[in-house]
Amino acid sequence: MADILVKVETRKAYADVLLDQTLKAKSLSSPDRALLTELTYGTLRWRGRLDAHLAPLLRRPLEKTDPFLKNLLRLSLYQFIFLDRIPDYAAVNEAVELTKSRAGGKAGGFVNGVLRNFLREAKQVAKPDLKESPINAVAEYWSHPDWLVEKWLRYFSTTETEALLQANNQEAPLVLRTNLRHGTREGLLELFQSRNIQASPAPWSPQGITVQSKGLVENLPGFHEGNFQVQGEASQLVAYLLDPQPGERILDACAAPGGKTTQIAELMDDRGVVVATDISAKGLKRLQENAIRLRLESIRAFQADLSKPLSRSLSQPFDRILIDAPCSGFGTLRSHPEIKWNRGEADIKRLSELQEKILVNAASNLKPGGVLVYSTCTLIDDENERVVKTFLQQQKEFVLDGATAYLPQPARSLVRDNYFMALPHKHNTDGFFAARMRKLG
Repeated sequence: MADILVKVETRKAYADVLLDQTLKAKSLSSPDRALLTELTYGTLRWRGRLDAHLAPLLRRPLEKTDPFLKNLLRLSLYQFIFLDRIPDYAAVNEAVELTKSRAGGKAGGFVNGVLRNFLREAKQVAKPDLKESPINAVAEYWSHPDWLVEKWLRYFSTTETEALLQANNQEAPLVLRTNLRHGTREGLLELFQSRNIQASPAPWSPQGITVQSKGLVENLPGFHEGNFQVQGEASQLVAYLLDPQPGERILDACAAPGGKTTQIAELMDDRGVVVATDISAKGLKRLQENAIRLRLESIRAFQADLSKPLSRSLSQPFDRILIDAPCSGFGTLRSHPEIKWNRGEADIKRLSELQEKILVNAASNLKPGGVLVYSTCTLIDDENERVVKTFLQQQKEFVLDGATAYLPQPARSLVRDNYFMALPHKHNTDGFFAARMRKLG
C-alpha cells in the first residue's frame, strides 16, 4: 500500500491504475481487497489532515522525509484516526516490522517512536468555522490545498464550499450507462436483481444505473455482451446537450477513453459518422475496444493534437462538435483524490491556455448552424466560464444556448447561469461543467 502512495506522490501516477494492477496481481479475499482500497484512497483523501498531525512529530520537514517512511506513517495515522477494525497496537507492529524489512532496524525504531508519540498525544480536532477561521485551518481539517479552498470560497458561497469539501472526501458511486441499442435500463436492472446485484436507477440520466454491490465491473452480467459502459452520471448528461441525430457527421475531440464517444454513437442509433480524435494512442485503443464491445460501427478513431489545426483529411465540416477538454480534474476528487496534491495553480494557467487553443481549432470545422459543446470535469472558473466567454468574445459567429432545454427532464435543475453544472455535494455526481454553443448561419 505504501508503495502505491509513494508512486502517486513521486511520479504523479494515478492511484486507480496502480490499485487495479495490484489487485489483479495478487490473490486477495474480498475483505482484503476492500481494505486495501479503503486504505489507499482514504490516506490520499485525508493526506492534508494526516500531515498536520504528522509534521509536529518529526524532527525534519515532511518534504525532506523519506517517501516510503512518510507514506507508511500516513497510512498508520489514517488507521488510527478513521478506522476501528484494526487495533492500534497491531497497526504499529505491522508498520514497524515492514519498515525493518525494507529499511533496517534504525528506521523501524523511528517509525515506532513517531506512532507511539502520536497515540500518546493525539487530540480531537474541532471543525473550523469557514467564516472566522484562517484558510490553512480549514484546508487542513478538510484535507485540501490552501489555494484551492481560497479559490472555491470566491466561486461558491461559504456554506456551499464547506459542503463541497466534505463531499470530496466521500466515495464516488459506481455508475453505468445502459446501451439502449441492446436493451432497456429496466431490463438491465432486472438482470442484476436476478443475480443478487444491488443496483438502482440513477436520478439524473435516463440511461444511468448506480451499482451498490462491490466487485469487478467486468464480472457484472451483460458487460462482455456490451449491454452497458462504465460512465459517471454527469458525464452522461453532456451527450444530451450535444443532441446528436442519426446520419450526422460529428467530431468528438479529446475523445479517449470513449465514454462520451460511444454514447454519441448510441444516441444517433449508430447511423452517421463519429470522428473521435485524441492525442493518446493508448487512450484511443481503449476507445476502440469499448466500441467493439458495445457493438458500434459508426466510430472512426484518429490520433490528433487539437491544439493544432486538424489535418485536411479530417477537417471536412461537422454537424456537431464535442470538446471534452483536458482539464485539472478538480470535479473528480472523490475518484481521484491524488489530483488535489499533484496539481496546482500553474497547471490551471497552462490548461486554460490549451483549452482556448483546442476550442478555436475545433470550432473552425463546424458547419453554419452547427452545435458546439465545451465540457470539463473541473470546478475552476478559469477553465470553464472564462474560457467560454473569451471564445464568444473573439468568435462573433457563435452564440451561447441555454443548457436547460436540452437536458433530460430530471436534470434540468443542473444549470447555473445557462451552463450545465453538476456538483458532488448537491447531485452526488462528479463536478462537471458544459456550455452549449451554436454557430450562426
